[in-house]
This record gives sequence, structure tokens and C-alpha cells, in this order.
Amino acid sequence: MRTIGLMSGTSLDGVDAAYLETDGEQIGRLGPRLTLPYDPGLRRLLRGLLDRAETLAEDDPELLEAVARLTDRHAEAVEALGLEADLIGFHGQTILHRPPKPGSNHHPFTWQVGDAVALARRTGITVVHDFRSADVAAGGQGAPLVPVYHRALAAPLPKPLAILNLGGVGNVTWLGPDGEMLAFDTGPANGPLDDWARKHTGKDYDASGRLALAGQADGAVLGRLMAHPYLTEPPPKSLDRLDFDRALKEAGAAELSAADGAATLCAFCAVCVAAAARLFPEPPMQWLVAGGGRRNPAIMKALQGALEEPVRPVEVAGWDGDALEAQAFGLLAARVARGLPITFPGTTGAPRPLRGGRIVGALL
Repeated sequence: MRTIGLMSGTSLDGVDAAYLETDGEQIGRLGPRLTLPYDPGLRRLLRGLLDRAETLAEDDPELLEAVARLTDRHAEAVEALGLEADLIGFHGQTILHRPPKPGSNHHPFTWQVGDAVALARRTGITVVHDFRSADVAAGGQGAPLVPVYHRALAAPLPKPLAILNLGGVGNVTWLGPDGEMLAFDTGPANGPLDDWARKHTGKDYDASGRLALAGQADGAVLGRLMAHPYLTEPPPKSLDRLDFDRALKEAGAAELSAADGAATLCAFCAVCVAAAARLFPEPPMQWLVAGGGRRNPAIMKALQGALEEPVRPVEVAGWDGDALEAQAFGLLAARVARGLPITFPGTTGAPRPLRGGRIVGALL
């Protein structure tokens, strides 16, 4: 199948689009990819919605505006690729993610927004969307979804192998030599660091890690952050981008200088990954890093200091680290169309391999 995967992550930077030919199990051909950034106004709008997500109504005027604008941007990404396709895998924008948690009495749910019907009409291509909710309804975490793509992509590589994606939140896939998959969210990654850079420099992120590299991680703040119970919880587990906000405030990070705060957040990202590694069945032979975090020398330096195994960007394997998540939703769309499972006990804690997703035909 000819697929286009679309992904907009918790960093709120824009839409990644990637072309992929696949049957949902094997990868036939990787095609072009691109990123269309959100304009500053849409970023501000989405950030404001995330800040009040817990009380947000589905008919909120700002939410409706955001849905229309981000759907248009996704359609523009498909049009910019300029390729014929059979399916679009449309993740949408996560507004709130509240999976099941031990000891919690909240009703689990996951909320991604985006108008799949409008996207199908505008592009003339069948759209697969709503990838997470069936898993959450069955008791799974609804995340991460990308591991089944990692397994297909990494088929020729030596195992065990760890693939780390550093977006707003970090997530890791551990692949065993016999096809085993274990995956979960590691903890905060670019999200808090981007927020910190925005507050202290007015920039959307810490370019080249310059701010963090100019500072020193604060041991006291880092120690308080390391006490967060999430780090020792066994998988399956997943996070919302804002789950650590309270911990960051209570740890005293706001009292640090701009440089020391950035360095501390980089160190905490690495500590979270090291804690995740202790939950693997056996150590990986290497770590391959995708997502925006791999471009931050301060984060990569902190990771190599916290982990015993080599830490490398995914490009050393010939992969495109900016395209992996979008490509994954192309493969997931094909799996949904074929009725194949998209979540698994080792990736989301689903009770069994589960199908998911919904399909919107192009001729509505």
C-alpha cells in the first residue's frame, strides 16, 4: 500500500509527513518526507489549550478554531508531498492523555484532535485515525504506538537494541533477539526544556544546546526530581506532556539560572532514560536516538554519561530521525486497513494484541 503518515507531537512544532510503501508488516520503500511548521499563532493557541486541557469543553471556540487550523496544515503537508497514496495515517494533536494508573480512580481516556473527515475530503485519500482510544478502553496505556514500526525497520540490526525517541516526552522501544518488544515512556524530554528556553530566551528551543552547555546541573534539584515515583514504576506506563509540571515546580527548578536550569533539565532527561534501562530484560547493544533531542549536544552528552552502551543518532543505521514517527503512522494505517493489531502487551500493556483505529473513506 502507498501510505502517507502524519504526526504532530507534543513539542507543538508542526506537522511531519512521510511517504511509505508497506503491507503493514514489511517496509517496501521509504519515500520523501517533509515538515511544515505551525505558525506562531497556532502554537500559542495549542499551548493555551494544553494549559487548560483538564477543563476544556469539546465545543470550546478556541478548540474548534485550532482543530480547523491544524487540519488545514495537515492537508497542506499532504499536498506539499505531491504524491498519490492509498491511505493517510492521521495521528492528530494530543490535547490530553490520561491512561490507566495503579491506585487511581480517574476514568482513563486519551484525546487527540483533528478533523479526519475534512482531511479525507480535501485530499481525496482515505484517512485512518483514532489509533489510541481502543487500546485505552481495553485497559492499555494507548502509547507508545511506534514500536511495531521500529521492529520492522530494525529487522536486519543486531539485538537487543534500544530505540529512543526524544520529543516533548521521551519513549523507548527495546527489541529482543527473538522479536520481543518492550516499550514505554521514559519521562520528560524536550517539552520542559523548550518551555524553559521560551521563558528565559524567547526562543522556541535551546538551539544546539548552547544554554544548557553553558550551565551546570543542580544536584539538589536533580535529586528531588529523581524521587518521582514514575521512574521506578514497572511498564506498561505512559505520560502526558504535563505530567511532571508539578514535580518540576516543587523541585525548585524555577530558582535556577537560565543556564543551570537548562543543564538540569537535560540531565533529568538522561536520568529518566537510565532509569528506563534498568527495566529492560537485558542491556541493549546500543542506543539509537530519534526525535529533536538527538540534535541537542547537551542532551546527547548527558545520555552518554548516564548510559553504559554507545548512544548514537539513528542516522548511523541509515534512518531519517525526523521521519520515523510520521513513517510509523503510515505503517499503522496499513495495519488498520488489513485488520492487524497495532498495540501489544509489551508496548501498551494491552491484554492481548489489539486492533484499533478508525477509517474514513475519501468520498464522503
